[in-house]
Amino acid sequence: MLFAKKEKIEEYMVLFPHKQGSYAETYRVKDNAGKTVFLKLICLDRLKRSQMDGHGSIIEMEVAKQLCHHNLCKYIDSGNLIQGGRQYAWFVTEFVSGETLSQKLIRDHNISVYDMKCVAKSVLSALSFLHNRPTPIIHNEISAQNVLLNLTGTMHDLKLIDFGNARFLDQPPIKPNLQELNPFYLAPERLSGICSVQSDLYAVGAMMYQLLYNELPWFIDMPYKDRDDFIDAILAEREKELKLYQTEKFDLDEQLLNTISKALSYDSEDRFQTAEEFIMAIDGVKKIGRQSTKRKILSEQPSPNNNFTTPTRKKGDGFAAIAGMDELKRQMVEEVIKPLREPEEYQRYGITIPNGMLLYGPPGCGKTFFAKHLAEEVGFNFLCITPATLKSRYVNATQENIARMFKEAEENAPTIIFIDEINELVPCRDGATHEMSKSAVNEMLAQMDKTGEKGIFIIGATNYPNAIDPAILRSGRLEKKYYIGVPDIEARVALFKHCLEKRPFDFGLDYEELARLTENYVSADIQFIVNNAARSALLAHSRITMELLRQAITDTSPSLSARELSKYENIRAEMAGELRKARSDRPRIGFNN
Repeated sequence: MLFAKKEKIEEYMVLFPHKQGSYAETYRVKDNAGKTVFLKLICLDRLKRSQMDGHGSIIEMEVAKQLCHHNLCKYIDSGNLIQGGRQYAWFVTEFVSGETLSQKLIRDHNISVYDMKCVAKSVLSALSFLHNRPTPIIHNEISAQNVLLNLTGTMHDLKLIDFGNARFLDQPPIKPNLQELNPFYLAPERLSGICSVQSDLYAVGAMMYQLLYNELPWFIDMPYKDRDDFIDAILAEREKELKLYQTEKFDLDEQLLNTISKALSYDSEDRFQTAEEFIMAIDGVKKIGRQSTKRKILSEQPSPNNNFTTPTRKKGDGFAAIAGMDELKRQMVEEVIKPLREPEEYQRYGITIPNGMLLYGPPGCGKTFFAKHLAEEVGFNFLCITPATLKSRYVNATQENIARMFKEAEENAPTIIFIDEINELVPCRDGATHEMSKSAVNEMLAQMDKTGEKGIFIIGATNYPNAIDPAILRSGRLEKKYYIGVPDIEARVALFKHCLEKRPFDFGLDYEELARLTENYVSADIQFIVNNAARSALLAHSRITMELLRQAITDTSPSLSARELSKYENIRAEMAGELRKARSDRPRIGFNN
């Protein structure tokens, strides 16, 4: 440790050197007023690049400065110093005397259902605060080890601690260090480096499972050798249905078991979407039915001896069902839909029929929605795929699945193959990419050549276009690229009407005003607003009024910050060829600032 007892770190007197880590040291210190506080000292030259933001600031310190909640250790002070020829940064938070939840479990071996609910709700309360910051903060390391129980208070007074792996939601993905983090708390997408509100909520579900059964969900005892093999083994275990069973614990009911099951769903869209919704389920206000924890598409996938899947004809209103976005729809009609509908006419003029296109942009803006309605507009069969459907831990199995998918699509042509989160299937083939992933990219490239002649059109969707191998985006493959941004005002009007149409709403709602108040809100935000207004109306036994909707808008921040929207606009310009950034190294997963 750099400082000993009774030495000073700036104006703070060291009472007790606490812990030394890979890049930081922690101390119990006393301020000038004699109050005990907690100080973290960070050695700047030991930080990894991923621990700094695009402005050169330490992410953990920037997060710490926003901590002001009953279940978080409040930020007090910060600064910089030079010691022994090295630069250090430090920050101070309140000190809480207590033990971690993990230590309590070791000591007591058991915890009541009531206390488990209190712990979960207190952690979720802290997460609600973090997730609703102007730029949401994702903790990324929820575990029993990082829940500090206040010995002078109750379970409601616990603190969520350790923000060493926290990130702002608008920052690039980064793969977790599985030698430092407990992988059994990590959501499936976190193992690939993606973090979100739902990945934090998954970890709370894992913690509740541990408190209930004294073991972690889908635990396997496997030595950590090769990272990819280790992840493959974990994901293979999660292909099994989670075992949730009644115990002798008092107050354990089916609602609570169903709540844990929902939190631990493989697919993020099947989990709780907000901490508030999770709390309502724990309290029994929101009734939860039992659902499968398995991947939807994987669990429904036929065995390899049967057909891969059967493309189905999409029936609906096509682009007429999409309000607003007129310029984008016009562009798609001219560049994609007409050539697919009238291939002979275009070929007569020597115009190449496109093989595929990429839909990219911020999350929650309707890329999948667009793809489904495009299939309706063209009248093709539609095959919806996720990387989880194709990827396998067995050698050559992924390539075989890809080939089988294209064969099935050709036999049922004309077919649109829609691949969601395509960056997971065809990542950049740089030196850090696993050989099996490179083989999958090579197979996709081989299968994508001249698909238009076979009656196949490919649509890829992603939030991370820079993570896709460049060869996939070249001419003859996903050559058309369309940015799906936040809904325009016409689309927001339609979204409010759609979300409210089957609910008891007041007459004379001003949809234009609602749309104006929700500029830069994505469709998921608008659905959340309507849900909150409906909940308030239910409690008041009234209709959903403009006043309730306005209040719900006031209480809800947009999912995408101005900074994140600006970043996506830069990516849009780069993808369109308007911006060329000089790169000194190979493309990495995520975005450059």
